Amino acid sequence: MFTETLYKLDKFLIFCLLSIATLGLTVLYAAVYQGDHAIFQKQCIYWGVGLIVFFSLCFLPLRSLGLIAWPFYIVSLLCLALVPIIGDVHMGARRWLDLGVVSFQPSEMMKWALMLVLAHWFASREPNTWKNFLVAVVLCGAPAALIVIQPDLGTTLVLLFAAIVMLMIAGFAWRWFFAALAASPIIGYFLWGHLHDYQKQRVLTFIDPQSDPLGSGYHVIQSMIAIGSGGLLGKGFLEGTQVRLHFLPEQHTDFIFSVFAEEAGLLGVSILLILYAMLISRMLSIAHHAHTRFGSLLVTGISAIFMIYAFINIGMVSGILPVVGVPLPFISYGGSALLTMITALGIVMRVSIESNGVIDWQRANNPLV
Repeated sequence: MFTETLYKLDKFLIFCLLSIATLGLTVLYAAVYQGDHAIFQKQCIYWGVGLIVFFSLCFLPLRSLGLIAWPFYIVSLLCLALVPIIGDVHMGARRWLDLGVVSFQPSEMMKWALMLVLAHWFASREPNTWKNFLVAVVLCGAPAALIVIQPDLGTTLVLLFAAIVMLMIAGFAWRWFFAALAASPIIGYFLWGHLHDYQKQRVLTFIDPQSDPLGSGYHVIQSMIAIGSGGLLGKGFLEGTQVRLHFLPEQHTDFIFSVFAEEAGLLGVSILLILYAMLISRMLSIAHHAHTRFGSLLVTGISAIFMIYAFINIGMVSGILPVVGVPLPFISYGGSALLTMITALGIVMRVSIESNGVIDWQRANNPLV
């Protein structure tokens, strides 16, 4: 069984993961070259642990994930509920829980927990009923409300986008989403009144960064300068002036794409985008060929999260989207985000393995297997 599972590993998926990991560690080293080298060392450790988890999940039956779907969701929801009470504050936001040994973001857990519980719930149910629609609203709305008050608007948008994609694939009629779209101006008006001042300022800065070039628009302007100055081939490894002179904010986390664009240029950025496209298209292919509805829905939701993560991060540092705290998958520094993403990709690999006939004896026409 062990040898057969190894043989059935999706080599293309592993190639995409390791290629992006190599680029990620390289650009992270460049981002912290004149700063804290412990950041790079920690990321290497996170990658080591993550790869162990990734390959361990390749041997975990998909049935087990169905069994832990609800407990995982409930635990993640409870952790989110604890954040406003005992959570740690970093950079003005209360998003972390400190367990003494490790500090983590419950919102990172919740994204994957929600995908898991939605896939489990709709794997054997007809979605086009009011009951199931209300269940979906509650399952998505409860964590979204707890995340947005942290405040973490970026993660909230990622969560809702991925959930909507999954529900569309599950078979919800388009009229449900058109109704939600029609109500979006009212929802937007309500949300605007409850946004923090700095969040409102980010939206206004997005509309016109030059309105406050030395204040709220400074970071976006410096990021666009870094991206544009990279040219076709970039300035070279460790030669980025925006990075070396410390003009870029959060250059090892949210704005790490700007570091890469300045040093690798359009050619390097194109390679990274191609790798992302290859990774996401492979995941969608696995979802399409999955032999169970549960596996197909789960991989679709995971693919949507990766897609929106990359889109929002690259869009915000390029000035085409408002700035929100969303990391670039497998590139930005961060233990919680990296480990949860690698774990999610390990689940995708398991779905691929089971769809390739490693455990035909488990299918038995059960939509959750």
